[in-house]
Amino acid sequence: MNSASSNLTNNATAASGAVSPTAGTPATPVAAAASTAASAGASVNTTAAPAANASPTFSPLYQQIKALITQSLQSGEWKPGELIPSEVELAGRFKVSQGTVRKAIDELAAENLVMRRQGKGTFVSTHHEARAHFRFLRLVPDEGVPHYPESKFIEVKRVRAPADVARLMDLKSGDAVIFIKRVQYFDGVPTIVEELWLPGLIFKGLTAERLVEYKGPMYGLFETEFGTRMIRASEQIRAVCADAGAAQLLNIDLGTPLLSSERVSFTYGDKPVELRRGLYLTSRHHYQNELS
Repeated sequence: MNSASSNLTNNATAASGAVSPTAGTPATPVAAAASTAASAGASVNTTAAPAANASPTFSPLYQQIKALITQSLQSGEWKPGELIPSEVELAGRFKVSQGTVRKAIDELAAENLVMRRQGKGTFVSTHHEARAHFRFLRLVPDEGVPHYPESKFIEVKRVRAPADVARLMDLKSGDAVIFIKRVQYFDGVPTIVEELWLPGLIFKGLTAERLVEYKGPMYGLFETEFGTRMIRASEQIRAVCADAGAAQLLNIDLGTPLLSSERVSFTYGDKPVELRRGLYLTSRHHYQNELS
C-alpha cells in the first residue's frame, strides 16, 4: 500500500516572551508593562539591539501584553478553569488601553489558552471542558455523534528513552520516560492502538492503577495531577498496513489498511511533553481536521 504523509500542526504556538522594542518606539506603555510584569514575576526587555547595522525589530504592544499574560498562565497565577482579571483590570495592571488587552486576549482565545464565556468573563482553558476532549482526538465516526473511546491499558512502565524518542522530546538518550500502550474502543470495537512516551521527571508517580481508575480524559489527569497542560501538537500522518501485532490487538486481518500518526504535544514555552504514536482503523471512522 502506498504511504501518504502530511504534517499537521494543531493550534498556534503560545508566545513565550515579549520582543524588545527598539529606539524610536514610544517608551511609556512598554515601561509600564515591564514594571507591572516585574511585580508579577515576568519581564520585558526594553533594550535596543546593539548592532549598528541591524534592522529594527518591532513587536506590537498587544503581542507584548499577550506574552505577559501567557507568562502568568505558565507560572500558575491563574489555574486551569479559573476566571482571569477583566480587560479593564488587565489594562490598569499593564498601563495600556482596554483595546490592546482585548486584542491580546483574542489571540489567546484563538489558540485555546483562554475561553470567553458570554456574560461571565474569560477563563483559563482546561482539558476538563467537554469541547476540549476532541481538540487532540481527531478520529470521528462516519455516522453518529463523536464520543470519547474506552481504553484498555496493555502496558505501563518506566523505561529509558530510546534515541528517537529522546530526540523528538528534547531529552537525553537514556533519560527516564513513562511508556504507555493501550487499545481504545468505540462502542466495544477496538479501533486505536497507541504508544505514548512521557518525561519521567514530570510524570513521576504515574502508574497503571492511576490510569485505570481515572475516568476522565487522559489530558485532564495530566493537567490536574501533574500540572502539565497540552497547548499545541505537531503531527505526521501516513497510510500503513497492519502488522501482526496491530492485527491481533485490533482483531483485523494482517495487511488491513490503517492510518498511522506520530504526534508530539507541547506545553507552555513550546516544551515537548508527550510523544504519541497511534494506529487508527478507519473502516467506520475518519480523521477530521479543520483548516483556517
